[in-house]
Amino acid sequence: MTTAARTIPSTSAFAHSSRILVLAAFFAIYIVWGSTYLAIRFAIESIPPLVTAGIRHTTAGLVLLAWAYARGFRFRAEYLKGALALGLLFFVVGHGTLHWAEQYVNSGLAALLIATEPLFILVIGSLMGTERINWKNGLGLLLGLVGVFLLTGRVLWDHSSLSVGIAAVLVGSVSWAVGVCVSPKLRLPEEPVARAALPVICGGILLLIIAAVSGETHALRWSNISARSIAGLAYLIVFGSVVAFTAYMWLLQRIAPTLVATHTYVNPVVAILLGWLLASEPLTTRLIVAAVAILAAIVLIQQGTRAQPDEQSAKRAA
Repeated sequence: MTTAARTIPSTSAFAHSSRILVLAAFFAIYIVWGSTYLAIRFAIESIPPLVTAGIRHTTAGLVLLAWAYARGFRFRAEYLKGALALGLLFFVVGHGTLHWAEQYVNSGLAALLIATEPLFILVIGSLMGTERINWKNGLGLLLGLVGVFLLTGRVLWDHSSLSVGIAAVLVGSVSWAVGVCVSPKLRLPEEPVARAALPVICGGILLLIIAAVSGETHALRWSNISARSIAGLAYLIVFGSVVAFTAYMWLLQRIAPTLVATHTYVNPVVAILLGWLLASEPLTTRLIVAAVAILAAIVLIQQGTRAQPDEQSAKRAA
């Protein structure tokens, strides 16, 4: 009896272990995802951007697909159309433009521009009838637009490399928002890991094809790739795509989605600070004010969206 009792972990031990796992998972989606913007900048220093994105997503997607198969998933042809559509929206346009734009745009600025996705999701969702604008998310939308204006100002109209880079990131943000809005209508696997793996693989393969057609693959000189670029790409594959995504999916099964979604508040802050500390990116007053406006906008939009189900439940109860 005594020996058996010693081998059984106490309830407090299980709770402590669970808290550690939750903290580790939040660290992954807060810090790791926030750091990927700087990792992209390092990777594309000597690896062409579309090649970087293509290798990143194809490799990570294959790892996730192998994991899904180990969990019992089996591919069906009916999944291909939806996977290609999301692969195009999320990873070819969404991430492809981001990787390309970081040749001209600082990683912190890129992270802030990507943080506008909830604004575009609200607008597109309202046009599709899946979202409703109320005073909270409407105010958030206006604040977000102010933040974007502070970031871009007249830069978008001066035809410089920076303006093209900013425009590319915003196009990618819109594309990702469209993908979020249409994804529920697409036929994809119910198994969550496979549901993510198939679009990632499709997007990665499409990116590699585009890189080959555009001449990026031909221009690549493997002997000229720096150790920092290799480290950046490896970090993106292992930590940015596989580890952080796994943590994200694990948290969604155990923690309220609204709490998990708070990573959108933290990622730009992490990216800005890391860019300033490790890459000497400028930390200007305009950037800080824009960051505050955009993050406040995200909070208001999420609060406004979260209030809608409560209002509908109250109406049904009445």
